[in-house]
Amino acid sequence: MKNAKGFLYLIPTTLGDNEPLEVLPLSVRKTIEELDCFIVENEKTARRFIKRITPRKLQPSLKILKLDKYADELEVRTYLDDCEQGISVGLLSEAGVPAIADPGAEIVKLAHEKNIRVVPLVGPSSIILAMMASGFNGQNFAFNGYLPIDASERKRAIKSLEKLSKEKKQSQIFIETPYRNEKMFTDLKQALTPTAKLCIACNITLPDEYIKTYEIKDWKSKSPDLHKKPTIFIIHKE
Repeated sequence: MKNAKGFLYLIPTTLGDNEPLEVLPLSVRKTIEELDCFIVENEKTARRFIKRITPRKLQPSLKILKLDKYADELEVRTYLDDCEQGISVGLLSEAGVPAIADPGAEIVKLAHEKNIRVVPLVGPSSIILAMMASGFNGQNFAFNGYLPIDASERKRAIKSLEKLSKEKKQSQIFIETPYRNEKMFTDLKQALTPTAKLCIACNITLPDEYIKTYEIKDWKSKSPDLHKKPTIFIIHKE
């Protein structure tokens, strides 16, 4: 993988504890086999993933650069120095695809600033998979990240997203910290109008995957187990 400049490969991972090649193409394994430098959010889980998908790769030879909330901004700007020397680097997501609801976007931005080729690899995105399975308008949707933690602010945000969905005919996607999922579900049932539609997509690609879309009046009689499970919520109001 030599070039005038190395490439930045955006490497997806699994969304949970399933076998990598059940949800990832062989191209991901082949790319990881050829790289020795990786930018990751969590070194322990990154090394575990690399070992699972390429068991023969020598772990001591790996150069791991951490990109978490403690990473020094000036140091992070050196993370693509290897690319400047003709050595390709992999940006490895903690779950799903890099740079989507993921801190890796800063590295991709840096690559463009440095005229380093960015190569995205195919893999599972919980946001896209949930949208695919929702039955909502796939032509017009928005990802809103996390909603406010404060209860009153969160309910105002929910009502605002419902209004936006109706006005723009746009599905509104968001996520929550897994241990707060059930509180979010309660707030959604309280804040949304009875005919608003809600898709809940939980543990996508895992054996206990749960994806359902109902109107709020129908959700009120249902109690899916969302506790500590990665979940995507999508609001749609016609």
